[in-house]
Amino acid sequence: MPQFAPPIGTLLSAARPAFTEREAEGLAETHFGLRGRADLLTSERDQNFRLTTEGGSFVLKIANAAEPRGVTEFQTLALLHLESRAPDLPVPRVIRTRESEPWAELPSGNLLRLLSWVEGEPLWRARGDASQRRAVGACLGAIAAALADFSHPSADYEILWDIRHVPRMRALLPEIPDARTAVIAGRVIDAFEAEVAPRLGALPWQVVHNDLNPHNVMVDPSNHARVTGVIDFGDMVRTARVCDLGVAGSYQVDPDDPAGSLADMVAGYHRANPLLAAELEILPQLVAARMVTTIAIASSRAASQPENAPYILRNLPASAAGLEALRALAPGAAAAALFRAVEGE
Repeated sequence: MPQFAPPIGTLLSAARPAFTEREAEGLAETHFGLRGRADLLTSERDQNFRLTTEGGSFVLKIANAAEPRGVTEFQTLALLHLESRAPDLPVPRVIRTRESEPWAELPSGNLLRLLSWVEGEPLWRARGDASQRRAVGACLGAIAAALADFSHPSADYEILWDIRHVPRMRALLPEIPDARTAVIAGRVIDAFEAEVAPRLGALPWQVVHNDLNPHNVMVDPSNHARVTGVIDFGDMVRTARVCDLGVAGSYQVDPDDPAGSLADMVAGYHRANPLLAAELEILPQLVAARMVTTIAIASSRAASQPENAPYILRNLPASAAGLEALRALAPGAAAAALFRAVEGE
């Protein structure tokens, strides 16, 4: 199996593109015929700008040159598939270039794309109750259902954010600054290798969003239980379907009620996209594994990229608190709560 070098992978350690806002404005006019103001947005690997024009706002995306071209094309074609298969889903739309292409290749080797702007308030600023968690789960379930028949040659690329690679986080455990959290993370990896990894191959596999964190979900400012948008399909990958829910669930766990809060989201997902019993059984461990992935990668990358540390570390406190609360539950308690929740759907 190919190995990641350095430990967090070439793509995650590569410098982001460094175009200026004025250069971005020129690219938008040259390739899309749009004049407007470009404002830099935060991002992990790519460089993104909000392009404000007289006709509305867009997201101008410049892909990291270290990312294989096929991966960027895969992400773009998945959005086109969603537009065709489920046009009512609140996801970005791909804007065509002057030549009617879904992207443009720049002389620098970067791929340039333009997406519609998704309105709403970020979920991290509008935390809600059980009804919101169910709505988020239902939206993710609908997206996964629409992607079930989508395929692409680059869908199987390796990305460390795919939960099934959590054993590779062992190399990053020394980077975690809190010793107690590092010990818990090691135990989660042990349990994953012994109990979860051997079961993943027999579960449904497909292309999934793989990054439904609170910065990638938009809700109605006047109704926080209504999802208005899901953004950032940059971590899409083909993996076990339930891994996608494990990712999303890791950000929905309330430390004061870890099993109940996770069950709320799972109930919403199951309503839109029914889960198998075998998926429910291992989901709590996948949630814990994603928390470990978030903590380990964030700790490592923040140390090597201090200028981007605030963005990289934005989800770490919640992941650490949720991980400890989830691990404190009695064995099987979280899975039992999930089964009870879906029985009512």
